[in-house]
Amino acid sequence: MEKLQQDYQSYESPLQGRYASKEMKYLFSAEKKFTTWRKLWIALAESEAELGLPISKEQIDELKAHEKDVNYADAEAREKEVRHDVMAHVWAYGKQCPKAAPIIHLGATSCYVGDNTDIIIMRDALVLLRAKLVDAIRILAGFAEQYKDLPTLAFTHFQPAQPTTAGKRATLWINDLVMDLTDLEYVLSTLLPLGDKGTTGTQASFSELFEGDDEKCRRLDDMIAAKMGFEKSVPVSGQTYSRKTDSRVLNVLSGIAQTAAKFSNDIRLLQHLKEIEEPFEKNQIGSSAMAYKRNPMRSERMASLARFVEVNALNPALTASTQWFERTLDDSANRRLAISECFLAADAILELLRNVGNGLVVYPKVIAAHLAAELPFMATETILMDAVKRGGNRQELHERIRVHSMAAAKAVKEDGAKNDLLERIAADPAFGLTSEELTKLCRPEKFTGRSAHQVTEYLSEVIKPLLEKYRNVRIADAEIQL
Repeated sequence: MEKLQQDYQSYESPLQGRYASKEMKYLFSAEKKFTTWRKLWIALAESEAELGLPISKEQIDELKAHEKDVNYADAEAREKEVRHDVMAHVWAYGKQCPKAAPIIHLGATSCYVGDNTDIIIMRDALVLLRAKLVDAIRILAGFAEQYKDLPTLAFTHFQPAQPTTAGKRATLWINDLVMDLTDLEYVLSTLLPLGDKGTTGTQASFSELFEGDDEKCRRLDDMIAAKMGFEKSVPVSGQTYSRKTDSRVLNVLSGIAQTAAKFSNDIRLLQHLKEIEEPFEKNQIGSSAMAYKRNPMRSERMASLARFVEVNALNPALTASTQWFERTLDDSANRRLAISECFLAADAILELLRNVGNGLVVYPKVIAAHLAAELPFMATETILMDAVKRGGNRQELHERIRVHSMAAAKAVKEDGAKNDLLERIAADPAFGLTSEELTKLCRPEKFTGRSAHQVTEYLSEVIKPLLEKYRNVRIADAEIQL
């Protein structure tokens, strides 16, 4: 009980307690970080031994035996004394591995474990986001297929415009996600670890260890990269990998946030129109005061977190642009916050997007009513052409349509009346059209252009091959924490 009470007496990031998934939180956990440090020290020792340095199998086996059981208390106590996290963990690891202690971190600088671990974590985090992006595309593709033929009022400037279909609108959301996936794949494919470049990136310490053997220094870099799952390391560096790497990665996350924000805005507007709603649970409360309300809290949260990611993605850009020569330490605290929190927030955003996309509620009758209220205005050109073909004068009929349209619009806006434009035209003998003929001319599907065909083509030509490419990617259903 005492510990539980203490938990409520200190700050906890909402990304930890409310938003991010357990999988993403683990990637940025202390356990992931420090066990990866140990993996890197093992990879270094193994590679150095393979290249001829006097490091025994017994020493390496000892390191491997304690790869995962990090003695955190020892490391934390030591860091209070020496004020250096890497050296504290070297000491703690050596305490567990007395035989290997003399060769832990041999020739390396702190960035060997720090920077390589950051790249490994970002790689793993991008892989997790990739799976969620693919799943979001799959979910929305199902929605687009289901509603590809459902006419709906389209908007420009949030003013009624030419109709589209609900499925066609969904392809716009999907295509933004596809662009994000493309960007993610490219950055992921070019993400390289630091390797082991030494204090200023010259590998001077390893040149000394290998007695000036350049080939062994080159091979050491490649061997470590391979052991950590990469084809190679960065070709050149200072003490750190270029901080532009962080900026490139977080720009991908910003792109995901932009896509999600646009999607969430559309859903919020559609929910206001009562055409499409996000999921609303049986016992969910929309408002503390207005019991009838069904607020779009998931979409609002998505937009809110997206804004956080978009702004936070500026941090690595500023850090990259203000580095000094081969290394400066004013990046450290900023990177600890900016990178982890951007990933956690992007993860939460995709959880929300998948959850909302998978539970969208569509109200076709409301959609049809809104479209019927506006469609007569949009159909006037079609009506005009048909009346001319029946022998009418184009200029005279155009003027009569203008007058009828203005009168119908005035009645709608000033009197709250329904749009009776079609009735006005049917009653005008100049057009020679009956109500039945006008209704036939104004069928909604006549005004959606190639929308349904575009959905079919897009899903077949773009999305089906994409989902086939990622057919082995599996991810658990999205879960909203609180």
